[in-house]
Amino acid sequence: MDKYQEQPHLLDHHLEGMMNSLLEIVWDSGSPPPLVHLAFKFLYIITKVRGYKRFLPLFPHEVRDLQPVLDMLAKQNPRDPETWETRYMLLLWLSMICLIPFDLARFDGNLVSLEGQARQPTMDRILDMAKCYLVVSDKARDAAAVLVSKFIVRPDVKQSRMADFLDWMLSMLSKSSSQTMEGTVIVNGMLQALVNTAFPLKDCWVYAATVLECLDSCKLSESNQMVLRKLGMKLVQRLGLTFVKPKVAKWRSAQGAAVQNQKREVSPAEADDDDEEYDIPAEIENVVEQLLVGLKDKDTIVRWSAAKGIGRITGRLPKELADDVIGSLLDCFSFQETDNAWHGGCLALAELGRRGLLLPSRIPDVVPVMLKALTYDEKRGACSVGSNVRDAACYVCWAFARAYEPAELIPFISHISSALVIAAVFDRDVNCRRAASGTFPHGIDILTAADYFAVGNRVNCYLTISVYIAGFSEYTQPMIDHLVNMKINHWDSVIRELSTKALHNITPQAPEYMANVVLPRLLPLSVGSDLHTRHGAILACAEITHALCKLAQDNNRSVTYYFTEKSLEGLKQIHQEVCSQHKSIFNLECCMVFNKDLQLRQLCGWQWLINDSLRHLTLVSSAARQHIKESAVSALAALCNEFYINERGEADPALQDELVTQYVSELQNSEEMIRCGFSRALGALPRFLLKGRLQQVLEGLKKVTVISPEDVSFAEARRDALIAIAKVCQTVGVKGDGCQQEFVCRDNVDQIYATLLTGVTDYTTDSRGDVGGWVREAAMSSLMEVTLLLVQNEAELINASICKQIMCWLAQQSAEKIDKFRAHAGSVFLTLLHFDHPAVPHIPHREELERIFPRWEKETLNWNAASEAFPRITQLLGLPAYQYHVLLGLSVSVGGLTETTLRYSAQSLFDHMKKIQSDPSALGSFCETLLKVFEDNLRNDRVSVPLLTMLDQMLANGCFDMFTEQENHPFPLKLFTLCKEEIKRSKDIRKLRSSIGVFCGLIQFRGDMREKVFFQLFLLLCHPFPIIRKTTASQVYEMLLTYSDVVDPAIMEQAMAILSDTNWEAELPVVRERRNCLCDLMRVPRPQLVAKVRWECAPGAAFSMELSLRMFPASCRTRGMAEAAA
Repeated sequence: MDKYQEQPHLLDHHLEGMMNSLLEIVWDSGSPPPLVHLAFKFLYIITKVRGYKRFLPLFPHEVRDLQPVLDMLAKQNPRDPETWETRYMLLLWLSMICLIPFDLARFDGNLVSLEGQARQPTMDRILDMAKCYLVVSDKARDAAAVLVSKFIVRPDVKQSRMADFLDWMLSMLSKSSSQTMEGTVIVNGMLQALVNTAFPLKDCWVYAATVLECLDSCKLSESNQMVLRKLGMKLVQRLGLTFVKPKVAKWRSAQGAAVQNQKREVSPAEADDDDEEYDIPAEIENVVEQLLVGLKDKDTIVRWSAAKGIGRITGRLPKELADDVIGSLLDCFSFQETDNAWHGGCLALAELGRRGLLLPSRIPDVVPVMLKALTYDEKRGACSVGSNVRDAACYVCWAFARAYEPAELIPFISHISSALVIAAVFDRDVNCRRAASGTFPHGIDILTAADYFAVGNRVNCYLTISVYIAGFSEYTQPMIDHLVNMKINHWDSVIRELSTKALHNITPQAPEYMANVVLPRLLPLSVGSDLHTRHGAILACAEITHALCKLAQDNNRSVTYYFTEKSLEGLKQIHQEVCSQHKSIFNLECCMVFNKDLQLRQLCGWQWLINDSLRHLTLVSSAARQHIKESAVSALAALCNEFYINERGEADPALQDELVTQYVSELQNSEEMIRCGFSRALGALPRFLLKGRLQQVLEGLKKVTVISPEDVSFAEARRDALIAIAKVCQTVGVKGDGCQQEFVCRDNVDQIYATLLTGVTDYTTDSRGDVGGWVREAAMSSLMEVTLLLVQNEAELINASICKQIMCWLAQQSAEKIDKFRAHAGSVFLTLLHFDHPAVPHIPHREELERIFPRWEKETLNWNAASEAFPRITQLLGLPAYQYHVLLGLSVSVGGLTETTLRYSAQSLFDHMKKIQSDPSALGSFCETLLKVFEDNLRNDRVSVPLLTMLDQMLANGCFDMFTEQENHPFPLKLFTLCKEEIKRSKDIRKLRSSIGVFCGLIQFRGDMREKVFFQLFLLLCHPFPIIRKTTASQVYEMLLTYSDVVDPAIMEQAMAILSDTNWEAELPVVRERRNCLCDLMRVPRPQLVAKVRWECAPGAAFSMELSLRMFPASCRTRGMAEAAA
C-alpha cells in the first residue's frame, strides 16, 4: 500500500474486490482466529491509506449483517493490544450497518431467552458497545466515536436514548481530569463523540447550551494536550452553529459570495431569505470569545480550527455583529501579543476574506496589519519566530485577491505588491518565499524569473533575482528601504551579509537615492550601540561605497562624484569610533570598508587598524576569527598595492624596513593568534615589499614552524606559517641564479623544502585531538604549490632527494587512518604524479605508480573511502623507495580503532603478504623494513601501540609462516627483543595487552625463542595490573590450544587447568605461587624478585634509588645485582 500513499484514489476501482476477498475469510466459520485478525489488519491498512470515509460505504450493510457483526464485536477483548485492528474495523462496519432504515425494536422479538433470562435490546447492546470503546486508549476509540455520531441521530434512538446517552457523556466529561493519562483518554473519547454528533440537525439545538456549559467547566484551554484543545475548539464552533440560523449572509461582498457559491449549492430558501433581524442567543458571545482565545493557542492545529470556526459563525451573523467580531479579531495584531496570536489572526482574516465577510470598508484597517505580518520576525534566544506568521499573511493576500473586485484594491495594490515581492525575494525561509510569489504588477515577467524553484535558493534570491526585480521602478525604492530598515540589523549574520551584497548589486538602479538618502541614514547606525545594527550598517556602507565608486569609474567620473563632504567625513569617522571603543570584532567590517574603497584617498589610518585587528584575534570567537583574519589580510594587500608603491614600482625603504621588521618580530609573540595573523599578513605582502627582505621573512616564518616545549600546542600558528611560506614563494617568483633576498633560487630552495617537510612530521595532539593534522595538511598543500611553481619555471632546482622525500611522505600520509588527511594527501600525490606542464622530475618508480594510479582515476578515486584507498596504497609496499613510509602509515591504520579503516587496511596488507609468500627476497626485505619501522619508533606510542596490534594480527594470520620451519631465525629474535624493550617499565594497558598477543604469536617459531617467550609471558602473569594478568592467562590458554606442539602432551592438561582455574585477579602472593607451579611444570626458570638497593652518601645527604628491574630468572639474579651495583 505504501506506493499509493500520495495518490490513494488510484485504489478506488479495486477497493470492493479487496474487501470482498478479505471478508470471505471473516465470514468463513472454519477460519482460525489468527487468520481472521490478519484479514481485519489488512482491511485496516487499506482504510488507513484511502481513508475510512471512502471505504465505509463498501461494507455489507444489510439487515442480516447486524447480528453477526454485533456478536463478533461482543467476543472481542477491549484490552487486547494485539487485535485492536479487528475491533476498529468491526466498529466502523457496525456504524454503517446501523443506518438501516428499520426500527431496531423489530429485531428484538421475544426478549426472553431459552434459559428464561431477559435478553438485552439491540439498541442497548450497540450503545453499551459504544460506551465500552469510547474509553479505551487505542484506535478503536475513534471508530466508536464514528459509531455514536451515526447511531445516536437515528429517529428511534434520538427519541428514546439520546438524552440519556448525552447525560452519560457529559457526566464522564465532568468527572474526568485531563491532567491524568486515564482521564485524558476518557475526555478524548467523549469529545470525539460530541464533535461527530450532528448537532446542527433539527431538534438537536436544545442540548447545545447544556453541552456548552459542561465544556466551559472542563477548562480545556488550560490542558497541555493539544488533541483535547483541538477537539474542544471544534466542538465549540459546532455548538455555535446551532445557535444561529443556517443561512448565508446577504451582506457578503459579491466576489466572495460568488467564490463560495461555486463550492456550495445554495438552496432557494437560503438565497431568497431576507436579511431580517432576529435575536442572537447570548451563548454566541461565549462561543466567539472562546474561538478568539483559540486563535492564540500555542499549537497551529488549534489556531487553524479556531480560524475556520470564526469564518463559519461570522457568515451567519448580522452585519453589525460580524463587524464587531472583525474588530475584536484585529486586536490580535498588537505587538504586545505573541507570534501565536498574529498567526491565528492571519488565518482568521484569510478565512473571512475567502468567504467574502471582510467588507471593502474594512480594507483600510486590514491592509496595514497584513503588511506588518508579511515582515513579522521576532528574535527568541538563538533563533527567531514569525515564519508561520509571514506564511499566513501570504495566505491572507491570496484570499483578498479572490474576495474583492480589482477596483476595490487599487488604492492598496502598490503597497501589497511591493510587500509580496519583498517577501518572495528577501524572506529568510523558503516556504515564505514560495508562498509570496503570486500575482502582482509585472507578474508574468517577475514570476518567470522568480518561479517556485528559483526562489528556493536564498543566495540566488538576494544576489540575482532581486537585481532583476529592482529594474522595475515600482519596486526599486521599497526593496532598498526594506533592506536598510529590516535586514541589515537582522539577528542572523548571514542575512545581514547577503542584504549588504544585495544593496551593492541594486545600487546601479538608484545611485542618487543610495548616495543622498541611504548612505546618510546608514552612517549614524554604523557607530550606534546595537551590535547587529552596527555590523550591518558598516557592511552596507562598504558595499554601497564600493558600488558607487565602480559606477563613477565606469562613467568616467571622479570617484567622489556621488559623495557629499558630509558623507565622506562620516565614512572617515567609522573606524575611529570603532577603534576608540576597542571593539576589535568590528575591525573586520572596517577592514572591509577599506578593502572595497581604497580609491577614496581621503580615508587614512588604515594600517594601524589592520595591525590592531591582527593583534586582537584572541578576543573574538573561533567561528569569526578566520573571517576577520582573512579580511584584514586582504585589506593589507590592497593597502600596500594602492599606497606603498611609488612611480618606479618600489617601496619606500624606511617604510618597508619598519613594516617587515615589525611583522617578523610579532611572529615570536607569546599569543598563538597573533602569530597566526602576522604569518598570514607576511604571506599577503606584495613583491615590492618583500624585495631584499625575503630571507628575513623566511627565517621568521621558519621559527614559527619549529616545535618547542613552550609552544608545542601552537598548531594553528605553524599551519599559517607554512601557508605563508608558499604564498611568499609564489609572490617573489623563481630565478635559479638570482639573489636569495629577492627570489626562490638555488641558495634557499633547500631551506624552504626543509621547513615544509618538517611540517609533514607534525603529530601534535592536545585536548582538541590531532591538531598536528592541520599542520600536515597545510604542509602538503604548500609542498605541492612550491613544487609546481618550480616545475613551471626552473625544474632543475628540484633535486632527486627532495622529490623522493616529498613523494614518500605523501605516500605515508595517504596510508594513515584519518579520512580527511588521507584524502588530501592522496589528492596532492596524484596531482604531482600526473602533472605534465611539464612533468615533475625525479619521481621514484614513476611508471609503476602510473600503472597503480591511472591518470583517468585522478578525479574519481575516493580517498575518503577506505575500501578504495587501501587496496591501491598497499601496492606501494612492493616499491623499495616507498616501502618504509607506506608501512609506517599502514601500521597506524591497521592497528587503529576505527572499524572500517581497520578492516580494509588489514585486508589489503594481508593480501600483499600472500603475494610475497613465495618470494623469499621480497618477504625478507619486507621484514627488514618492518623491524626498521619498529626500531625507529620505540617508545613512540603513536606508532608503537598500533604497530604491536598489527604484528599480533599478522602473526595470527600466518604472514611469517615461511620462518617457522627454521631454527632461531633472526627475524622473530629481533622482533622479540624490540617488543620486550617497548613494554619495559610501561604502564600503558593497551600497549601491554597488544604485546601479549605478539608474544603468544612468536611461540610458533622454533629454537630458543620459545623458552624466552614463555619466560616473558610468565613474567606478565604476575604483573601488578590484574587486567594484564587475566589477559595473559587467557591468551596463553588459547595459544596452547592453537600451538599444541610447543608443550609436552603429558603436561598439557595440567597446565591448562592451572591457567583456567586460577583467579588471576587475586592478590599477588597467591598468583605468584600458581605461576611458579606453571613454571616448574613447563621447566621454565622461575622469575625472581630483585631486592631494593639504597646508597648512602656523605653525612647530611642521602641518595636512594629503587631498582626498576622487575624480575629475573634465578640464574640471572647475581648478574642483575652486580649490574645494578655498577
